Order: sequence, then structure tokens, then C-alpha cells
Amino acid sequence: MSDPTAELKGHQPQHEYLVAIDSDGCVFDTMEIKHKECFIPNIVKHWKLQAVSKYARMAAEFVNLYSKWRGVNRFPALTMAFDLLEDWDKVQERGVAIPKAPNLRRWIETESKLGNPALEAYCKEHPDQEDMQQALRWSKAVNDTVADMVEGVPPFPHVRESLEKAQQRADILVCSATPEEALRKEWREHDVDGYPFTIAGQEQGKKAEHIAYASQGRYEASHILMIGDAPGDMKAARANNALFYPIKPGEEDVSWKRLHDEALDRFLNGTYAGEYEQKLIDEFEAVLPDTPPWKQSARG
Repeated sequence: MSDPTAELKGHQPQHEYLVAIDSDGCVFDTMEIKHKECFIPNIVKHWKLQAVSKYARMAAEFVNLYSKWRGVNRFPALTMAFDLLEDWDKVQERGVAIPKAPNLRRWIETESKLGNPALEAYCKEHPDQEDMQQALRWSKAVNDTVADMVEGVPPFPHVRESLEKAQQRADILVCSATPEEALRKEWREHDVDGYPFTIAGQEQGKKAEHIAYASQGRYEASHILMIGDAPGDMKAARANNALFYPIKPGEEDVSWKRLHDEALDRFLNGTYAGEYEQKLIDEFEAVLPDTPPWKQSARG
């Protein structure tokens, strides 16, 4: 079986700078439609949460869109939503059984490539673990719904101009937790797939690994910039001692314009790190809470 990380590990730099970019919610305005129309309806259907669908929707939207966990891989995001439901008094009052998914939780802790290929292989070896079989059915259904539903969503304004500017002095890498096939389809559909040297998805590992595989010994850490819309993107950057540029949820257009007009120049001339980067990160973290609104109102 061929190594899905071979292209990353075999990368030969064309420039001395590397720009790594997330995709969903960062380049494309697809986070809302994917979660609200594809992920969440399938959570309700496949995990039998019809009786608390309103709360399931709120919990999943908080985890995936409106919290510091925004952008997390689908499987840990699913169990986080279960945990929020389990702890919610309004859900408890309805007496609905929330899935425990013990085997799924163990798999999340031990598997490095949290995607359908690894899950399918596990399910073949453990046919009696119903929560794993259910997770696979759900995940496949999500992919099918995304393929059917999500199209015609172009990059945010100023993305194309920023890619054009970046490629003149930097190698560009797409690193995402989305399945690779869906990523390539999206980048190809909007004719921006010619900018990155490769497009890496969940099959190639985690975002931090994507950057590590592509950069190992080839770039100075201060010459690597990760662009993303979620704290996990910043974590991937920091794991590689790289810099981070946040695309602020709700202000994506402004964020991309600032990248094009000033931040990219700062990165390339060595004045990005320090006070400037920290100011952007502080603004970014302020819009992504760790406490759900129903808990905040209870405290109030």
C-alpha cells in the first residue's frame, strides 16, 4: 500500500518560505453549510437524537462553529457534542439516552489518522463494536451529503489575490482535516488548485504533521506561516515553531484583505513575529469562547 504522506515528505522547496493554509471556513465559506446541512442532520439521524434534535443542533454548532474547538476533526467533535448533551439539564429532563461511544473514544485517543480509511480498517477487524460501525455509517453519510449539497461556494474575497501574491515568494501547502477527495474537488472547482504544491487532508494525518512532513529541515521556522480560522490551526503552527495568521470567523473578508495588504509583507520581510502577531491572535481568541451560551446564561 502506497504511503499517503509520500508527496509531503518528498517535497522539494522552490522558495525559502512556506505558507500552509487551512481550507473549510478559511479559504471557502463552507463551514456553515457543511455543518448545518450535512453533519448535524446526519448526527440526529444516525445517532437517534430526534427527541432532542434542537439541543443536538445547538451543541454541535457550538463545538464546530462558535467555540475554541472550531475546526476540530469530525470524530472528536462528535463525542464533544455528546458530552455537552449529557451534561445539559434540559436534555436530562427528557430522559433521552445519549450515545456513550466507548470504542470510538478509545480509537480517537490512539489513532493518528482520524479518517474513513483508518475507521474502515478498524471496523473490519472489530465487526462486533456497534459504536464503531455506527460511526462509519455516519461519517460516510456525511461525505455523501457534502458531495451532494456543497457546490458553487467560491473562495472568500481577497483569497485569490493573496495566493497570487504569496506564490511569488513562498511554497503553498493546503493542510486540512477534511477528506482529501473533497478538498481537491473544491479547489479544482474554483480553479485555485494550481497555487499549492499539494493538498493534504485527513488521510495524510493531522495538520501539524502535514507541516512537519513538508518542512522537515527545509525551511527556517520563522519562514513558515500557517493561515487558519480555528485554534487547532494555531496549535499546528506552534507544534512546528511556525507563525500563525488568523482568519477571524465573521470577518473573513477583512482578514484576507489585511493579509494581502500588510501581513504577508511583514511575514516575508521578518517583521511579523512578536507584537503584531500577538495582537491578531488576541482579537481572534476573543471571538471563540470555551463556554457554551446556555451555560453562560445559567451563570448570569
